[in-house]
Amino acid sequence: MLFNISHNDKKIKKTINDLVGNPYGIIENIKMKGTGSPRLPIVKASPEIGNILNKNNSIKYANIELRPKGIIMGFQSQLEVYALVIPFYKLVLFKPGNTMTFHIDEHFISIDISKNTDKIMKFLKKIENLKLKQINN
Repeated sequence: MLFNISHNDKKIKKTINDLVGNPYGIIENIKMKGTGSPRLPIVKASPEIGNILNKNNSIKYANIELRPKGIIMGFQSQLEVYALVIPFYKLVLFKPGNTMTFHIDEHFISIDISKNTDKIMKFLKKIENLKLKQINN
């Protein structure tokens, strides 16, 4: 689901927490060696997200936050901040070439993984492991 999280809306925050769980605490964050991704360049997106991103001509970046039941892909356009919230059971990953595509329903974001490969690949492996763990439970 796609949300505008620029403003502190309690309904949106509750919906996000219901979908993917509450943020990890500091102890879990340390045990997991971080729950946030490095900055990821966006190379392609679904039409609705693409329209949001194309409001300005700057380079587009996304960040991923791990949650117990899914991920949150955050990105910014102009002064607005958006979150693509993806529960693990709806997350579909594709790796065509030097990109990684994250799908949920009609939305997708493709990121460039050709730079900072070690950090990005470790983080993507962490996502895959958490997804498998969540699905098997």
